[in-house]
Amino acid sequence: GSAAGSIVAYILGITDIDPLQFDLLFERFLNPERVTMPDIDVDFCFVRREEVIEYVKKRYGKNNVAQIITFGTMAAKAAIRDVGRVLNMPYAEVSRIVKMIPNELKITIDKALETSNQFRYEYENNAEVKKLIDYSRKLEGLPRHSSTHAAGVVITPKSLKYFVPLQITGGTLITQYDKDIIEELGLLKMDFLGLRTLTTIKSAIDNIKISTGKSIDINKIPLDDPVTSKMLADGQTGAVFQMESAGMTNMVKELQPENFFDLIPTVALYRPGPLGSGMVEDFIARKHGKKSITYLHPLLEPILKETYGVILYQEQVMQIVQALAGFTLGQADLLRRAMGKKKAEILLSQKNNFINGCLKNGIDEALANKIFELLAHFADYGFNKSHSVAYALLSWRTAYLKAHYPIEFMAAMMSSVMNSDKITDYIELARRMNIKIITPDINTSIASFYVKDNNIVFGLAAIKNIGEAMINSVVEIRERDGNFKSLLDFCLRVNHDILNKRAIESLIKCGAFDSIDNRRTALLAALDDAIAEGVQKKLDDESGQVGLFRNENDSINFTNFKIPDIPEKSKRNILSWEYETLGFYLSGHPLDEYADKIKHLTTVKDIVNKIVNDGKIVKLAGLIIDINQRMVKSGDTMCFMTLEDFTGRINVTVFPDVLRKNQKLLYAGSVVILQGRAENSEDEAVVIASNISDIEHYTPSYYLNITSEFDNPIVYNKLKTVFKSYQGQQSVFTNKNGQWQKMSSDYCVKYDNFVTAAFESILGKGNVHVY
Repeated sequence: GSAAGSIVAYILGITDIDPLQFDLLFERFLNPERVTMPDIDVDFCFVRREEVIEYVKKRYGKNNVAQIITFGTMAAKAAIRDVGRVLNMPYAEVSRIVKMIPNELKITIDKALETSNQFRYEYENNAEVKKLIDYSRKLEGLPRHSSTHAAGVVITPKSLKYFVPLQITGGTLITQYDKDIIEELGLLKMDFLGLRTLTTIKSAIDNIKISTGKSIDINKIPLDDPVTSKMLADGQTGAVFQMESAGMTNMVKELQPENFFDLIPTVALYRPGPLGSGMVEDFIARKHGKKSITYLHPLLEPILKETYGVILYQEQVMQIVQALAGFTLGQADLLRRAMGKKKAEILLSQKNNFINGCLKNGIDEALANKIFELLAHFADYGFNKSHSVAYALLSWRTAYLKAHYPIEFMAAMMSSVMNSDKITDYIELARRMNIKIITPDINTSIASFYVKDNNIVFGLAAIKNIGEAMINSVVEIRERDGNFKSLLDFCLRVNHDILNKRAIESLIKCGAFDSIDNRRTALLAALDDAIAEGVQKKLDDESGQVGLFRNENDSINFTNFKIPDIPEKSKRNILSWEYETLGFYLSGHPLDEYADKIKHLTTVKDIVNKIVNDGKIVKLAGLIIDINQRMVKSGDTMCFMTLEDFTGRINVTVFPDVLRKNQKLLYAGSVVILQGRAENSEDEAVVIASNISDIEHYTPSYYLNITSEFDNPIVYNKLKTVFKSYQGQQSVFTNKNGQWQKMSSDYCVKYDNFVTAAFESILGKGNVHVY
């Protein structure tokens, strides 16, 4: 926040930002002419945030400290989606209506009806849509749910019960008033935010120290490192703080940052206001010299030079009125606030002060009016520069660590998201970075991911049904008494109270015992007996007796325990176990055996990253992860399912007619070829299925687009040579004059890279497609 503009906060080590270096304004943080006091939003290492709260409780009293409640409200789009679900309307139909609402910050349904002709038309001409929207209007803005505020903590001089109503949620004391009411009561609200990025940076530095011996001082890394800049400019922004989204990645690529200072504007630019106003394109064009930079007055140049003449920061608004009209920075901050909140009465009086101040400085009244209107316009888009600098610094630090220490950084990144869906994304990113991930191993893995021999060893706490405390106990036993020799040895040494049957099953299924015995199916079959022996040993140890089958000199010499000799499950089953326990496939993927067959198809990533245009017909291969059927008003059944390929997951809508034709193929675990229409809005990407087929029976066909320049005998003779040389089973379609026609079976060819290359050499890459 604005606290980065305080030199005192910098000297005390509250922030890492030197405000003098970045021309940050103290008055943006603490204004002597403002009544309300500022607060400092402090980000802490996510893992250690609870330590801070515990310290505060001990320091001020446990009955004087509570976390703050927050209420999620129904925004326009969310209200329509919720109401649509309750009315049992088809998901795709609700999504279609939601897409008609303009992507504006704080858009309301009423405003959408005024500004969107399509939305208003549906409302006025479709009774079902009118019902949906009317219900949604009544619910819009109402609280939807309550939760604990991510950062807010209130501290009172005596017991909280004298000030606010309280509740206990999950063992945590929480206020029943939200942060605004807490502030109105005059109580002290502190923001303690647990930021995973800080945890990741600390973990990465620890990993670097262990694996390379280097001690990295993150405060002293260069701010003009060319390796880091090139990585960002190339769009390699995965796992970089605040830069992972497709939209931000594209903006950074267009911006082509040369150093840290070029990153500062990105936080301010990547917001709905600037993105929707054309401001981003204008800024980038000016940076690269494609658009001239002009200033309405010479005094504006030193203030706006860093942003190429664009008013981007709130601090610039303050500096402009100071330089042109002689405002104090305190007065300038009040004007900035009035502009941002559109307080007409304050603006009018301040405008007169501004014009009079400009006239005293010899600035023409007409120009002064023009500049004031420009400031009022940009106040909507102005962003706190102190905040931009602080968060851009975190972006630069994570980018630097990724660029120079990719393995150590990615291990830290994975450890920070072990218990969330993001782990899948970072596993995939690591693979794209050619980083090898060693499968879980009960004898080498620890709770978190770590680096060994330039590879990342999988963290056992990322396995489902297993907690970090469980694994730490297992690692402690292993380090004290040596590696585990067998499943039985493990069950004898690890107390069943520490790791239950379900947890051990997860370890077996994901392959953590493979280095000891890779017969996963057999180990699962023997698990009950192994646990029983472990329980018996515990009872024997407690009673001081030696078991019936146990030799007291050899605690694992049992004559009644044996792992059964049963056949291993199929590769598909083994992979399904990995998915069940890890949330992704580690040793392979169900699509691996079809990789060559489907490599030409559209991928989920193509759709999600908008490489594929909205509304385009696509064909993709994937594994059905889950499927939910729903009855519609007509009595028919439709379904919604999640499809996964090598690059990610996407939601698929299957209407009744398509569902009826393909019912046998649609179940979790089925691998299919799916054709449909890609719909890619700001909110989500989905595919509306039009055809689904079994991947086993799928054979790709060649589509040759013969444009006028290739419509001649020479080209046809070359094509005949290909048909003759590569005879096979794949159909060939040709397009002349806009009509696709299937060639006779005499012209079927093989499907392989040589055939594709041969066609492309004759017709050019853009005219050869495989579907």
